[in-house]
Amino acid sequence: QVKLVESGGGLVQAGGSLRLSCAASRAIFSFNFMAWYRQAPGKQREMVAIMARGGSTNYDDSVKGRFTISRDNAKNTVYLQMNSLKPEDTAVYYCNAYTAIDNYWGQGTQVTVSL
Repeated sequence: QVKLVESGGGLVQAGGSLRLSCAASRAIFSFNFMAWYRQAPGKQREMVAIMARGGSTNYDDSVKGRFTISRDNAKNTVYLQMNSLKPEDTAVYYCNAYTAIDNYWGQGTQVTVSL
């Protein structure tokens, strides 16, 4: 069983930055994709950023130019750098690791952006 542990969430003012981390219990290059999702109260979970094993990335339009997904294979960790945060970015952020066989989720980390 793979364990994903997110950290780095918190309370930040609008315009501020946070960096989320997702530490995996096994080599992240073993996954086809690593991604960050978020879920705001009363809303469905949505994908924010995704990175393929080969390194290509994609972002939701709402975060393009503000968020960056990256990884450190040596540390088995994926990051989400979030800049120019807006109140509408407030949500629980989840790390996801996907293979053709399995789909793993972390426990989530709360990000709250105040005015």
